[in-house]
Amino acid sequence: MIDTLSYLVRHRIRERPFSRRWLKLWAKRVANVPGLIGILWRTARLSWRGTRVGSLSVVAKLEVNGKATRLQIGRECVLGNRVHLGLHDEIRIGDYVVINDGCMLLTASHDVDSPDWQHVRAPIVIEDRAWIATRAIILPGVTIGYAAVVGAGAVVTKDVPAYHVVAGSPARTVRQRAAAEFRYSAPRFLAPFEAWVGPPR
Repeated sequence: MIDTLSYLVRHRIRERPFSRRWLKLWAKRVANVPGLIGILWRTARLSWRGTRVGSLSVVAKLEVNGKATRLQIGRECVLGNRVHLGLHDEIRIGDYVVINDGCMLLTASHDVDSPDWQHVRAPIVIEDRAWIATRAIILPGVTIGYAAVVGAGAVVTKDVPAYHVVAGSPARTVRQRAAAEFRYSAPRFLAPFEAWVGPPR
């Protein structure tokens, strides 16, 4: 929380005091205060529960099922509304990751071949720069590789290699990302951040 506030103040846009642009800028900042407070509060609450959250990461209203100590979120990530995290095992999220609204990350299930319906669990790893699109489902034991993309509504049952774009149920590779290097910071696209540091370039 302190890291985020410090970053916004240090990198804030500066205009001549009481000029028209200065007034417009501060009006925008004031209008976005509730959104910024919500971001800081949700991040702080997760941290208090034992989650390691990297600087400038943004979490919306998550559904956390299990121990928050099993969750690790890297720096400058965005986790959208109603993202469900089944923390029966660890979920490790790298840096600059985007997980859109309604996604489900499930670290446990039941063995379909077990006569006793045995409970099985395995960690999920989301590597740096990965993007998990709306309502995708990631199943236990899956690793999403560097800069990989999981399409909206996909059901991921096995590892996704770096830079691959997968879609469908079960998810299959449809292509690879063209760019080899990514520079964007997803939190910078959010209005409460943009009001302070300006739009992404």
